[in-house]
Amino acid sequence: MKPARKQAPFALPDIAIRRDPDGTIHLRSRTPPAAHPETLINHLDRWAVATPDRILVAERQGVGWRAVSFAEAARASRGIATALRARDIGSVMVLSENSVDQALLMLGAFRAGVPFCPVSPAYSLLSRDFAKLKQIVAIVRPGLVLAEGLAPFERARTGVDLGAAEFVGDVSALAETEPGALPEVTGDMVAKILFTSGSTGSPKGVINTHRMLASNQAALGQVWTCLAERPPVMLDWLPWSHTFGGNQNLGLAVSHGGTLYIDDGRPTPARIGRTVENLRLVDPTLHFNVPRGLDMLLPHLEADTVLRDRFFENLEFVFYAGATLPLSLWRRVEALGLAATGALPVLTTCYGTTETAPLALAAHLVLEGTGVVGVPVPGVEAKLVPTGDKLQIALRGPNITPGYAGRDDLTALAFDEDGYFLSGDAVRLADPVDPNAGIIFDGRIAEDFKLSTGTWVSVGALRVAVIAACGAAVSDVVIAGHDRDGIGVLIFTKPEARAAAIREGLTRHNAANPASSTRVARALVLDTPPYVDSGEITDKGYLNQRRILERRADQVDRLFAEPPGPDVIVA
Repeated sequence: MKPARKQAPFALPDIAIRRDPDGTIHLRSRTPPAAHPETLINHLDRWAVATPDRILVAERQGVGWRAVSFAEAARASRGIATALRARDIGSVMVLSENSVDQALLMLGAFRAGVPFCPVSPAYSLLSRDFAKLKQIVAIVRPGLVLAEGLAPFERARTGVDLGAAEFVGDVSALAETEPGALPEVTGDMVAKILFTSGSTGSPKGVINTHRMLASNQAALGQVWTCLAERPPVMLDWLPWSHTFGGNQNLGLAVSHGGTLYIDDGRPTPARIGRTVENLRLVDPTLHFNVPRGLDMLLPHLEADTVLRDRFFENLEFVFYAGATLPLSLWRRVEALGLAATGALPVLTTCYGTTETAPLALAAHLVLEGTGVVGVPVPGVEAKLVPTGDKLQIALRGPNITPGYAGRDDLTALAFDEDGYFLSGDAVRLADPVDPNAGIIFDGRIAEDFKLSTGTWVSVGALRVAVIAACGAAVSDVVIAGHDRDGIGVLIFTKPEARAAAIREGLTRHNAANPASSTRVARALVLDTPPYVDSGEITDKGYLNQRRILERRADQVDRLFAEPPGPDVIVA
């Protein structure tokens, strides 16, 4: 008999569906969106009165934590806002990693009505030519830059012309400013500019308004009922320069009276130990991660029953996003939760982009496996538009960006005539009849390609299938084969990987997927990891398929060379 699953702390979806004659599918929640304040600052002030001493955000300091309460954060943000207005600061930029000071500066900028721009630390710490940082600075033109620690401060100041921008290493002096009169901040004002780099080309500055952030958190409160029952507690490493960590997770703490402990570990061999150390100090109620992060964390939970039991004791759910979770990892999470609590844990996900702030779809339904990314949350309309042989998802709602900073041309291309944001992502219904069964992510339309035979290859689905078949032998794969006779894969391996295990995995995959659109003909193990500086991988661990194929064109040629070289695995 199948073990019982822990009750999902969700409001079950109620989705309306309408179909057009041309095949377009319209989806929306019948639940009306909840009323909400226009800015997250309204939430901060509410919790500062209701729970003044509760920790809002904390970072490691010595053997413990440097913690800031809601009341302290509210006071500091007023001082920072006053200082920013007195200096006539037009925008604020951050070059360093997640920190208490960054959170306070963000809240101060929000209160002052000053756009806040957190930039990936990799652009200043790891870059050789500062190309992306220079492009971002040209768009944002910051008046004040937070760069904690000597390295980002000195490298940015010597490598990039920041004009007359004021550099600060902490916010203590700003926070101590005597609070003064401040302007009214409305939902339509710019809260953030978050940069996302496309497959190629320059970074795009996505405008995030206060209404976008506030409506996202209101929708989360509607679909995740546990947020109203007890304040969320999180230990989180996801970078605030991205929408997942900075908007959703930090926003959860501010909006729902929760606590975010900043994890200064990372899902890398060198830093995963720090994450484990931090987990021993925190009892999370929600866990957010990307598949790569879970892959690095699970061996530690499997090896330490005390850590495992503490991790799952108060946990409402495990949330993953950014990429499809391989079924093998899903089952390992289930096995750990079952061993710890006697019930299968709840796993869930959402779908969104930087342009949707990020929540657009939420899987607030019981999932038994990977694939489904959710249904439209209250207030969001989804339109599934036939594009080639797939359906592209387009979105409209209060969470959608008004456009890209300084790029009216890109803004015009991003929306259709009805004001829907064109995501570029393909999806399909999990059940053609029942929209409440959810939407399945079906890959990036721009990543799919045709073989020389004219057969389309669905890159997203194939990537997940290959990783699942190869299991622990690979960390990630890139699918190649445009205008070729067959499919090839470039493989990033784990240190313990064996060529025989990869060959066996590909053989299993091909036996189950013999069609030319799914069968892997060849594979090549790459001898260098993906590079952040060149855009091959983000600092969250997501691969940029197109960029890797472009930069490693010589290895793609080796993959398909005739006759195949000795390092090419012929499946």
